Amino acid sequence: MSSARLIAILVAIWLGILGVYALVSLVVKDPQTLRTFGDLVQCVVPLLANAGLLLNAGTPHWRRNIFWMLLALSCTLWMVGQFQWTYFEVYKHAPLPAIFGGDIIFFLKGIPLMAALALQPHRKRGEVQPRFGYINFILSLSWWLFIYAFVVFPWMYAVPSEGQYNFNFDLLDNIQNLAIVGGIGLLWLRSKGGWRIVYANLFGAAAVYMLSSLAINSAISSKKYYTGSLYDLPMLSSFLWFGLAGAIAYRSRARLEEVSDDEGEHSGGAPGAEGIWPARLAMAAVISLPIFAIYTLRFEHDVPEVRDFRLMTTLVAAVPLALLVFLRSHMAESDRARLLAKSEQSVQNLQRLQAQLVHTEKLVSLGQLAAGAAHEINNPLAAILGFSDLLADDHSLPERARNTAAKIREQARRTKTLVSNLLSFARQVPPERTLLDINTVVSNAVQLRALDLRPAGPRIGMQLESVLPGVRGDGNQLLQVFFNIISNAIDAMENIPGGVLTIKTVRDRANVVILFADTGPGLKDPHRVFDPFYTTKPVGKGTGLGLSICFGIVQEHAGKIMCYNGQQGGAVFRVELPAVLAAFPSKEPQLASIAATPQKPV
Repeated sequence: MSSARLIAILVAIWLGILGVYALVSLVVKDPQTLRTFGDLVQCVVPLLANAGLLLNAGTPHWRRNIFWMLLALSCTLWMVGQFQWTYFEVYKHAPLPAIFGGDIIFFLKGIPLMAALALQPHRKRGEVQPRFGYINFILSLSWWLFIYAFVVFPWMYAVPSEGQYNFNFDLLDNIQNLAIVGGIGLLWLRSKGGWRIVYANLFGAAAVYMLSSLAINSAISSKKYYTGSLYDLPMLSSFLWFGLAGAIAYRSRARLEEVSDDEGEHSGGAPGAEGIWPARLAMAAVISLPIFAIYTLRFEHDVPEVRDFRLMTTLVAAVPLALLVFLRSHMAESDRARLLAKSEQSVQNLQRLQAQLVHTEKLVSLGQLAAGAAHEINNPLAAILGFSDLLADDHSLPERARNTAAKIREQARRTKTLVSNLLSFARQVPPERTLLDINTVVSNAVQLRALDLRPAGPRIGMQLESVLPGVRGDGNQLLQVFFNIISNAIDAMENIPGGVLTIKTVRDRANVVILFADTGPGLKDPHRVFDPFYTTKPVGKGTGLGLSICFGIVQEHAGKIMCYNGQQGGAVFRVELPAVLAAFPSKEPQLASIAATPQKPV
């Protein structure tokens, strides 16, 4: 069903309800029957409004959900007040008392609506902490309760007076309704797109309610109002309009997602301006208390009982309001301190990253120089290999000379393999996923790291499963992951005599698992190891980016990487990569490698 057709049906239902109510109001002559009909209809209509409003309370945006729920709460409070009228007029068959304490319910119904407007759900803002919203709501509720007690309660409890009670209640209620209409109108003018239409309908509903409330209160004061009269039609229209606004918002929810960020345009471009006005209102609420007290002492001309009541009310209200303002200020200071600490940490991370970039540029230049040198080394190595082959295969030479030539050939081949691995590791190539033998990649990483191992330093032992399924991935990226983990383990055992890093490869269901277990001091915060910029190395030796990059590479390969402290001490890193179960790669190395005995420590 199209939106236009649905809205037309809802408007027809709206007009139908008003028509039936008007017809009953004009036709039915029995006052009790008319009151019963009017009270029951006025209890049901807010439920229809809630049905339309709460359609929008299931979005992923918590601020929008609370906005619509607060609007529904406002209608619900009005309905609770109407239940009181129904109880007296339908159940007890008696008119409502002239001075009735339950009238405060009709006054309180405006507070959730004002709190909803403060959320401004049409604006695109950063993540706002809900606790400030709760404090602001409680502060607003407390202040309005104080205003009600200051203005209305003296004529209920200090010096009961029906005329003064009705006048003050109507005045305060009209001011509140005017503030609500003005707030919705301001949001209407400042919004765009779908929200502009929603606010326009809410403005119309609130304006009709304000005018109907003014007319009904005037009719009550002049003894012309009775339940079920034509005075109720604008009131019913306002609630039906609220429900229609909710239905329109629900049908236009796709357009409501296109919120506009007007903060710079309407708040003068000041950063954080949206969080300033609640603090200012909190200050104004506290400052207003002595102003009311001064007014009572200096300018109040009512009887002493009323003046004393208002002074006592001001003193009592000062305590909770001051506590709430203090609590809000404390929470704001805590948040500022937290944000300042985060800012300082960000600056430090940027400085470390800048230093690392400078260091990286130096290493890149050095690596390019080394790569060029390694490339040049290949030429004399080829000559050495060629002449050593000739000498080793020349049977005219003595046996001792041929054995020496064979040893020269073996060491030359080992040197050529290391040079090839260095060139492959340093070469900048785009990622390319191929079928890999994970044992070969691990062996290459060990060979690279073993180049600068001290004889008396940590040792590396490999326990590689002989038959493993293939892994589809980028050999250079996985080599970088394994090399980084091995380097971290060696660094951690640098000052520990007899340190050993054991590397195992196993098959676990549909995964190939690589385990790196060392005998070092272990991990201080295993859950933070993969966080960017987290490092336990001295300043200048690590930036905390290596394992974070490794985590991203493994994630890109649809694998998992985790770490924990072993039962016997030391750190354990576990890398899981999905296996290609239908294919077993050949043992031809993806990177040039030398023969290595799997169980022999390096």
